[in-house]
Amino acid sequence: MSADNPRSDALLPVRNLWNSVKCSRDRVRDEAVNSVSQEATKLSVMFSKPPLPSEEGCVKIAQSVQKSVLTLTTVYFWLPKSQGVTLRKLLRDATAQVLDDLAQLLQALLSSPGGSLSQEQLMSTGGVWAACDRFNQLPKDNRSAVLSVVASCVGLVKDALEEMEQALAEAQDPFGDVLDDEDDDDEGNQDTHWSEADRLLIAQCQGLMKASGASLRRLCSAVRNNSTLETEDNITQLDDLADAAREISPSVDDLALSLYPPVERSAVEMSVCKVVCVLKKVLEITRSSHVCVEADVSWVEFLNSAAEHNLEKIRSLLLHCGS
Repeated sequence: MSADNPRSDALLPVRNLWNSVKCSRDRVRDEAVNSVSQEATKLSVMFSKPPLPSEEGCVKIAQSVQKSVLTLTTVYFWLPKSQGVTLRKLLRDATAQVLDDLAQLLQALLSSPGGSLSQEQLMSTGGVWAACDRFNQLPKDNRSAVLSVVASCVGLVKDALEEMEQALAEAQDPFGDVLDDEDDDDEGNQDTHWSEADRLLIAQCQGLMKASGASLRRLCSAVRNNSTLETEDNITQLDDLADAAREISPSVDDLALSLYPPVERSAVEMSVCKVVCVLKKVLEITRSSHVCVEADVSWVEFLNSAAEHNLEKIRSLLLHCGS
């Protein structure tokens, strides 16, 4: 093996060092957020009962909390973009959430400086703990970060589908539970019911929504099984996939909303075109990325055709139903 690839053997110490540095970085990240949690606890305890801490005590705890905050924010600023924009975004949002909750705790202490434990102080302290716990659960690399983003998108699309299916199954009038009984017979409420033509249109739109969910699930599997972080180009491709996947859920939500009565066909067509556009973009980026190996080409092409087929069927229904 050494004779076949001497350069690989020569770089082995550097690769081992790289792995060691990554492990050290992860430990520093964990220790930083744990420090914020511990300092927030100390701060809350100091102001939980009289007497209030002395000026010297306040200075000391303030400096200690500030040090932990600076350490935590440094973890984010020191993470290079070359490690993955998706990972950086998750780290940034989680860091901001910890700081927001810490600020709420400080505000609670300042608004109730009597030295007694208030409900607001209890809730704010718990908020810091919860934010720090979520920080500790963050992905450690960009592959895991992208997986978490795509998996979240899968869940959101599934929720939208289930809500629509539940509304269809429960009653002819999806707004029946929010209207007064005395209003049920008003002519104005006829716009709260689905017609048979509406239901045919909805069924076809559900097919497009299901294709979107299937694409995300397949993408999740491809990232899990095939993705690597060996080059910056691969990392960038994963970021592109995450960005594209994030667009699917909002477009599916808009489509679902457009299907509630009264159904405006122009709004439905616009929403359908948006879903198809976003879905085809995800499939195109997937097809050109390293996560799409030969075995994945068939499902990418199948779902791309499914999107086109659903679009044609929906447009046909819209054309024959009129506006």
